[in-house]
Amino acid sequence: MIDSKCKICRRAGQKLFLKGERCYTPKCAIVKRPYSPGKKGKRRVSSLSEYGKELREKQRLKNWYNLKESQLKKYIKVVLKRRGKAEDPVNILIKRLESRLDNVVFQMGFAKSRPQARQFISHGHFLINEKKINIPSYQLRQGDKIRLNPQKAQRKIFQNISQSLKKQKLPSWLKLDIEKLEGEIVGGPSIQDVSLPIEIPAVFEFYSR
Repeated sequence: MIDSKCKICRRAGQKLFLKGERCYTPKCAIVKRPYSPGKKGKRRVSSLSEYGKELREKQRLKNWYNLKESQLKKYIKVVLKRRGKAEDPVNILIKRLESRLDNVVFQMGFAKSRPQARQFISHGHFLINEKKINIPSYQLRQGDKIRLNPQKAQRKIFQNISQSLKKQKLPSWLKLDIEKLEGEIVGGPSIQDVSLPIEIPAVFEFYSR
């Protein structure tokens, strides 16, 4: 049986990296079945309307960051209120999404996927500035430090975490101390730091209707 997360990627027509390590191997569903779920070997071919394209991009963004519909809608609503001001709304949205605690835990390499990062955070596996935070959507700021909770570090799932962290490629706004199992926000994310396979303006258009 194909995992539901794999079906999401196949419908999107691209990897959204929802399954952690599996996404980087030949076992990835997109590699094995590069067509939409349905009749085997057949990709559904249809001409999408503008609304359809906007909906597709919205779904891709929501699944990429592992968000609920209500969460994404709230982010967009806040950004649209600031439309017309100096900063590009796309950049504002990316800053907010990238600065989420679950995304940072994933980007630092403490989790193999954003869904797993969300689970770890909900179970109290991380300290922010030495305080336990169990809210995946918590917004991090420059200077904040994220540390693996010492009480959780001995668990089997974190057994080889130091080796995994050595292989992690960090964006420029994050810093990692592998010995301390601690990361720090040393800057601010921007659209230049993120390779999103998503047309963000189409998402704004979807919610502007």
